[in-house]
Amino acid sequence: MVVAIVVIIAATTTIRTVLTIFGRRSYYSGESRQSRESGALADSRLSRLEQAVDAIAVEVERISEGQRFTTKLLSEQARQGSKLGRELTNTPT
Repeated sequence: MVVAIVVIIAATTTIRTVLTIFGRRSYYSGESRQSRESGALADSRLSRLEQAVDAIAVEVERISEGQRFTTKLLSEQARQGSKLGRELTNTPT
């Protein structure tokens, strides 16, 4: 009878230990799988963010080129207007 109780306790302890090891292994492997999936999700989100920033940079460059062109035109018109004004004031009538 004592031997049967010792065998039952040993079997129970062994089974519990094995189940605990497999449970932890599946828990941690599930966590790493989940972290890999979230890592892939983060990578795709960062890729989209990088593409958006690149698109914004192109648009800002386009806007700045337009502003440079407009400033150049306005400064040339101002120079031509000042030359015309000087010519009008320097002509004898």
